Amino acid sequence: MNTRFAVATHILVVLHGQDGKPVSSDVIAQSVNTHPALIRRILTQLARAGLTESQLGAGGGALLARPSPSITLRDVYDAVDEDGDLLGIHPGPNPNCPVGRNIQQTLRVEISAAVNALRTQLSQKTIAALAGEILAIS
Repeated sequence: MNTRFAVATHILVVLHGQDGKPVSSDVIAQSVNTHPALIRRILTQLARAGLTESQLGAGGGALLARPSPSITLRDVYDAVDEDGDLLGIHPGPNPNCPVGRNIQQTLRVEISAAVNALRTQLSQKTIAALAGEILAIS
């Protein structure tokens, strides 16, 4: 199961709650309950997408690069699904089988439609709004 989107969203919500103070990957990893190396890999993807930045030195860590109300869940999805592998197609079906010969092209159409619908839905929620919902549950 691919959890990059969920972990990336978790990271951004944590950063949202810090009011501009940098957060170390160790602290974020404790919240996510994972290894700091995974957090650093995902932070790299988020930074490449312009969603986070790093502050070096003592007391340094990750920060949001943009205000959380301007970061949508689609931005997060696009940042961590760089390879387009969230909904992948199995490689190498049997070309001599009528199903194997045609399944990939048929699935590509369906997956493309599903991904477009997902991205449209994710565009409607920001990190700030999601953080508000999460905190309201507590």
